[in-house]
Amino acid sequence: MPKIVDHDERRLELVGATWRIIARQGMEGATMREIALEAGFANGALKPYFPTKDTLLEFAFSHVFNRTNRRIAEVTGGRSGLDALQAFCLEVLPLDEERINEARIVIPFWQKAVTDPGKAEIHRQSMEEWVDTIRRYLAEARNSGDVRAAVDDSLLARQLLNMLLGAQIEAALAPPGQADFGHDAQLDGYLALLRC
Repeated sequence: MPKIVDHDERRLELVGATWRIIARQGMEGATMREIALEAGFANGALKPYFPTKDTLLEFAFSHVFNRTNRRIAEVTGGRSGLDALQAFCLEVLPLDEERINEARIVIPFWQKAVTDPGKAEIHRQSMEEWVDTIRRYLAEARNSGDVRAAVDDSLLARQLLNMLLGAQIEAALAPPGQADFGHDAQLDGYLALLRC
C-alpha cells in the first residue's frame, strides 16, 4: 500500500529546513539541494511543493507572518488599547532566537520584493494589516483616555511599524548569539510618550 503523504506537513517541514539553513548560513546557503538535505528528502522531492527557491521564500514569508499573527491573537485576546498594543509589539519584536530567525527569513523576502511586484504586494498587504491593527489599538487607547487626543493614529501606526521592522533588521544583522538589543525598553519608552 502506498504511503500517504500529508502535503501541508511536508511544506512546513521544508519551511523549517529553510529557516534553519538561513539562520546558520544566510540566504546564499539556502540552496534547494541544502534544503532537501536538511529536511531529509531527495533533491527532486522539493519540486512538487516549491518549484523554485523564490516560491519557497514566498511561502516562508507567509508562514512567518501567519505564525506571528497567531501569537499576537493569543496574547491580545481580551486586551485593548495600549495594553493590547504593547502585547502586539512584543510578539513582532525580535526578543529571542526564534523571532530573530523569523527576521532572517523576512529580510531576504524584502530583498526580492524590491524587484518583484508580486512579493512587494504580499508585503504591502501584510504590513497594511498590521498598520490597521495598530491604529485600532491606538483608537481604543484614545477612547479610553490613555493617549493624547492631538496625535494622528495613522502617522503613529506607521512610525511604530517602522520601529518594529528596524528592530528586525538590527537583530538579523547582529553577530550570532546576540539577542538583547533593548527593544523592549525602547518600546516602553515609545509608549510612554503616547500616554496622557
